[in-house]
Parts: sequence; structure tokens; C-alpha cells
Amino acid sequence: MTRTTTGTRTSRFTDRTVLVTGAGSGIGRAVALAFAAEGAQVVVAGRRREPLDETVRLIEEQGGKALAVTADVSEAAGTEALVRAAVDRFGSLDVAVNNAGVFRGGGPLADLPEADWHTQLDTNLTGVFLALRAQIHQMRTQPSGGAIVNIASNLGAHTRVPGAAAYAATKAAVSALTRGAALDHIREGVRINAVSPGATATPMSLRAGETEAERAERAAATLPLGRVSATQEVAAAVLYLASDDAASVVGTDLVVDSGATA
Repeated sequence: MTRTTTGTRTSRFTDRTVLVTGAGSGIGRAVALAFAAEGAQVVVAGRRREPLDETVRLIEEQGGKALAVTADVSEAAGTEALVRAAVDRFGSLDVAVNNAGVFRGGGPLADLPEADWHTQLDTNLTGVFLALRAQIHQMRTQPSGGAIVNIASNLGAHTRVPGAAAYAATKAAVSALTRGAALDHIREGVRINAVSPGATATPMSLRAGETEAERAERAAATLPLGRVSATQEVAAAVLYLASDDAASVVGTDLVVDSGATA
């Protein structure tokens, strides 16, 4: 990737096409905005059109290019259509960020409804597998290959907490899937890594009935850093792994969790 500087901003992704799933809010939206700010043309994907359109609007307001595509990553047809849409509009798929995920639970595993187990498995793990497969099929045909970053979690491979066993299992599997896929495809020019966020300033990190102020008070008492991560901080880790700055980083799982698992 060409690295250019305009003023004080480094544009590591100028004219590169980036696909971000789960881009309607939270970490996904922050990632999409960060790529656009560094010159990328961004395809934002998710199940609901309205929040995707808002992400596109925010990107276009800062002078970027974006395309919203509704899709369900738990279906093979949806992930394949996403890749086709990116290539049809912008000519390539240079970076993909598989961020779409759901959490169901909060209580003991034995009390988790089977439907909630399958919902998390289908989106958090099968969705990443289907997305990876479609993205790699495209990237391996491109002379420049591509880079993929999967969003796992510090819950799973790095730590566990009560009430999140099923979610942690899916995210630990994403970490393992990332490493295996990275070894399978690096010689084809496709570089794959993961980011594992901890508690981040999104609704998912709020406990039932908790306010943002109460979350901040809890984080100050329990996290080594004293606060949850900003979505922009997680996005910065994603952009690093997708950039040429990380050209020799293959199959890593970068934890961004305010020191929770240090």
C-alpha cells in the first residue's frame, strides 16, 4: 500500500477498498470512519439499512466514499454478495474487517436457551468463517492480495467471566480460526490477524440497567487503565494490522482491553 501524507494525516489506505461488517454502530462504525479518514473507499455491511446509511453519511461528510450493503453474514449467499458488491463498485477488495457479532446470555450456561446458543454461534463464528471464505476467494486472485482482520474478544482465549460462556466459546474459536486461516493463506498473499477488544465504550459493555457514568465508575475501580477503551482506540489497532506497517504480522491476536488480561 502506498503511504502518503497530507498535512498531518497519514493516508495508508488511499484508493484501497475496505469491507467492514457490523458497521452500523460501535466498533464497526469507528473502524469504517477511520479507514475512510485514511483514504479508503469503504463498504459498510450489516442487517439493518438505517444505521448503515448513517455511517455512509458520516463518511461522506468527511469527504470519503462509501457504499452500504445489507447482508446477514450467517448466510453464505450474504457474504458472497458483499464481496461482489465491493468489487463491482470499487474494483477490488483490499481489506476486510469481520466485526459483526452478538451477545446473548448474562446467566449460567445451563440456563441459556438453545436458540441463543445458535444465534451466537451462527453470527460470531460461522459468520466469520463464511466471510473469510468469500473474502479469501477474491483476494487470492488479486496481484496485491489483501489483509483481513477478525474482531474476536478478550473474553474467550484470554479470559472468562460468569454469564458469558457461550459468547466466550465463539470468540475463542474466532481467535483459533484466525490463526489457522492465516497459516493456510499467507503464501497466497492474504494476511489474516485478529483484534480482541475488552470493555469498550459501546452499549454491549453496559451491564443490565447500568448507566455510562456507572460503567465509568466500575472501570475506574477494576481496570488497570482505569477506563474502558474508546472505539477509536480499537479502530487504530485494526488499521495497524491491516496496513503495511504490519506486513510481517501474521496470525496474531492483538488484545485491546485496558489491561484487563495483562
